[in-house]
Amino acid sequence: MILSVLMPVYNEEAGLATILTRVAAVPIEKEIIVVDDCSSDRTAEILASTQIPGLRAIRHAVNRGKGAAIRTAIAAATGDAMIIQDADLEYDPQDYIRLLEPIWRGEAQVVYGVRDFSGQKLLLRLGNRFLTLLTNLLYGARLHDMETCYKAMTADVTRSLNIQCNRFDLEPEITAKILRQGYAIHEVPISYEPREEKKLSPWRDGWPAMRVLFKLRRWTPGD
Repeated sequence: MILSVLMPVYNEEAGLATILTRVAAVPIEKEIIVVDDCSSDRTAEILASTQIPGLRAIRHAVNRGKGAAIRTAIAAATGDAMIIQDADLEYDPQDYIRLLEPIWRGEAQVVYGVRDFSGQKLLLRLGNRFLTLLTNLLYGARLHDMETCYKAMTADVTRSLNIQCNRFDLEPEITAKILRQGYAIHEVPISYEPREEKKLSPWRDGWPAMRVLFKLRRWTPGD
């Protein structure tokens, strides 16, 4: 089984080389598809100088958002399973193996990595827990971390989602559509080192996430 690692990047020069090295070190067959969402820092330069087998870099001519970058990466992916990887060093790629094992064994088609929120800022921690609770109430699920970046799934499931959102409302969109299509979400614990400065804002991005959850409660597959 080949894993497609989908990595949206926007102005992540500080950690990009490090995360690429960490992803490359995971001992599984994979391709790494990095979508540079029109970064204005040294991201493009770092990608051009990085020699990693299986790495493909695609650049957007204008900044379009994380969801758009993920759509571009999915369209280019050829693997049997896919996972989203942020470039900010909060997540440990060595957890790929733990996430993929239920898929390899045929026990699941979707696996989420559950974080320990104890090191996260209070407002973000409360926001994550609230959105997960709302997801569970609306969709009859029992998730512990809806907003996790580490969502591993088969390529068929990934492509069936028809992702539309462009910002961080991508996470509830993916989860809502997976649940509405009847897929069970398997969960495993993962490592997590929250960073101090984040592009995500609880106030700016929380309301769109809620709106997506309510909107997609009425969604039907194929829309």
